[in-house]
Amino acid sequence: MAKTGFSSVVIVAGGKGTRMGRPKQLLPLAGKPVLVRTVEAFQKCPSVQEIVVVTPPENQAVLRNYFDDLIFALPGDTRLASVQNGVACVKKTADVVAVHDGARPLVDPQAVQRCLAVAREKGAAVLAVPVKDTIKEVAGTTVAHTLDRSRLWAAQTPQCYRREILLNALEKFGHEQDATDESQLVEKAGTPVQIVESDYKNNKITTPEDLQIAEAFVNEEIIYRTGFGFDLHRLEPGRKLFIGGAEIAHTKGFLGHSDGDLVLHALCDAVLGALCAGEIGILFPPTDPSIKGIDSKEIVKKVLEIVRAHSAQIVHLDATLITQEPKIKPHYETVRKSLANVFEIPLEDISFKSKSHEGVGEIGRGEAAMCHAVATLKIRRKK
Repeated sequence: MAKTGFSSVVIVAGGKGTRMGRPKQLLPLAGKPVLVRTVEAFQKCPSVQEIVVVTPPENQAVLRNYFDDLIFALPGDTRLASVQNGVACVKKTADVVAVHDGARPLVDPQAVQRCLAVAREKGAAVLAVPVKDTIKEVAGTTVAHTLDRSRLWAAQTPQCYRREILLNALEKFGHEQDATDESQLVEKAGTPVQIVESDYKNNKITTPEDLQIAEAFVNEEIIYRTGFGFDLHRLEPGRKLFIGGAEIAHTKGFLGHSDGDLVLHALCDAVLGALCAGEIGILFPPTDPSIKGIDSKEIVKKVLEIVRAHSAQIVHLDATLITQEPKIKPHYETVRKSLANVFEIPLEDISFKSKSHEGVGEIGRGEAAMCHAVATLKIRRKK
């Protein structure tokens, strides 16, 4: 079959919702029915040209209040029968068909795009996530076997197939009542199914607790912000030299009300800048005699408390130390490891480097140093 790049999605939403007391597809999720949010997720996928919703007439009436371009099919007596009814409505020009649970409203459109692309290339692909729990095979109430968790993935939807592969599997095995998803039939028909990694937000709403979790995700907005920090200190003979929380052997150290660690100071100001939360001079005034000589790592601890209070996470730090002496390059990894420990983030998320001042000015004469710093934060906040 020629690849047209035309993708259709069949959203199965024919369940009765017995565990939720009413059809879960119409339960409100942050002001909109669950099924409406599911459809909206697929409308954000550029390669999806057609959406078929398999749902009862009363649900169709609700969806028509939100959308005017959906195709509807009636549900069957089983989920598999509903899938067959939906696939029968798919245009013959579609080369890839995705089947999705209507009760998974938080599917990531980018993950859908990846799954469709893999299915178009390989024939069959499903979204899935690694299993986090240890899984026991049980006989009665006794553990018969503990499965190897490293090989286990929890299948999600959509499950995507080249159209002819799905039609072949449904024709051969569509009568089977025990299949819990279409990929079982496709596997049985001889087509290997590829795994495309998804995320744990793409959870199926089955219980009231699932709906509460989904509500929290929908009501949460994630933004990324970048802050800039700068600091300048004189170098004085006889003082210890602290750079990024690490003590570096040298004849001079930074002069300051604290231990003078200008790299930590600049980075802290960058973090606070991303949060619009002031600067360290307000938190630790240089006029306060009680904090004279304070370890700058204590300043970082206070800044990290502010980060957590803002429901934020540091995802990247980048600092450039400008100094004529000492030579900093031999200490790059020492400083990076120290920064990772002090800021409690992975080493791979930290950049540290140094430049000379080409003999210009006080810095060029070895009398001072300065640091420029940038911090990127991931911030969660309620909508």
